[in-house]
Amino acid sequence: MAIKLTKNELKTQKDALKRYTRYLPTLTLKKQQLQSEIRDIEIRAKELRKAREQLEKEFSSWIAVFGETGFFKPEMVVVSNIKKGFTNIAGVTIPVYEGADFARGDYDLYLTPLWIDLAADRMEKALAYDLEAEVLEEQIRLLSRELRVTTQRVNLFEKVKIPETKAHIKKITVYLGDQQVAAVVRGKISKKNLEAKTNTFMEIA
Repeated sequence: MAIKLTKNELKTQKDALKRYTRYLPTLTLKKQQLQSEIRDIEIRAKELRKAREQLEKEFSSWIAVFGETGFFKPEMVVVSNIKKGFTNIAGVTIPVYEGADFARGDYDLYLTPLWIDLAADRMEKALAYDLEAEVLEEQIRLLSRELRVTTQRVNLFEKVKIPETKAHIKKITVYLGDQQVAAVVRGKISKKNLEAKTNTFMEIA
């Protein structure tokens, strides 16, 4: 980009450099905060996966019973309501899992075995893990998108705008300095020429 080699342009470039150097720490802090939040959410998601796996292992002891009796069916436990809130992290609004309500399917308490209620409780717990995991995935998706944008801006300021502006300031400063030196030299030459003309005139007179 061509720039004007003037004092006004020098001021414009210096003002721009001040803005960039003022915004950069804020952007860098935001980037670090987003990275930290994403790490924390990923840790929570990992904990959920482990808990879900443990629950599945416990369920494995019931599988044979389910298969033999046919009493337990997935539709016996359904999600009736998902509770979500919202919070703001580094300027990004993300959903927060706050629990869920479950409904039990109709079944005869006298004809079904006692373990049906226990199995239904564990099914609710597994569903709750899955629902929270979905919300965590959405949090990571939203924060990761903002992190990409913020990282691009940090790189733009660090690697492009600030070096470019400093180069412009140096170029204009050197040019104006050269112009000032040239003006002084021209002034001295003009003064010598004037003195020479004055001496010549006086000699003739």
